Amino acid sequence: MAERKRPRGRPRCFDRDTALEAAMMLFWDRGYEATSMDDLAEVMGLSPSSVYACFGNKEKLYEAALDRYLEGPGSYVARILAEDIPVRTAFERLFEAAARELTREGRPAGCMVATAATHCSPAASSVRAALAEMRADHVEQFEARIRRGIAAGELPAETDAAALARFLATVLQGLTVQARDGASRAELQAIGRLAMRCWPA
Repeated sequence: MAERKRPRGRPRCFDRDTALEAAMMLFWDRGYEATSMDDLAEVMGLSPSSVYACFGNKEKLYEAALDRYLEGPGSYVARILAEDIPVRTAFERLFEAAARELTREGRPAGCMVATAATHCSPAASSVRAALAEMRADHVEQFEARIRRGIAAGELPAETDAAALARFLATVLQGLTVQARDGASRAELQAIGRLAMRCWPA
């Protein structure tokens, strides 16, 4: 009997969400350039050709994984900033949430956006630029929320919103580095509370 040929293309039971979740976790753990298409295909349960057919090239797959991260594990930042609460309370909650999320069991430590692609080869310059833009967007979100607090009388009128936003974003990014180096949730919470002592009187 002639050997049956293996069908080409993606498997019939292919689940896009499950495969993309696996890709997100691997990119989150290793970063963009340290993750190969063969590694991705293995964790996604697809052949390399199926990965290309379903998601395009590695850069497009990474973009899809980043979107999934921002809509899922990384969504706490935008969600807390949007809450109708005093601005100081919002940032206190943000640091508390960050300490939990950056050390959550079963996930890579740190933030996928903050840790990825700060150093890239010229071939990955577009990925580095996209991630830098995302980090800059966080600073802009912080500044906008602080300006709302100033307008509401929750902060002194002379508060430098841009500088305060960049300071808070720098602390948040630093928590990611600490988490990657093994800092505990309690240690990250202590850093966040210390940072809030710099809040304008």
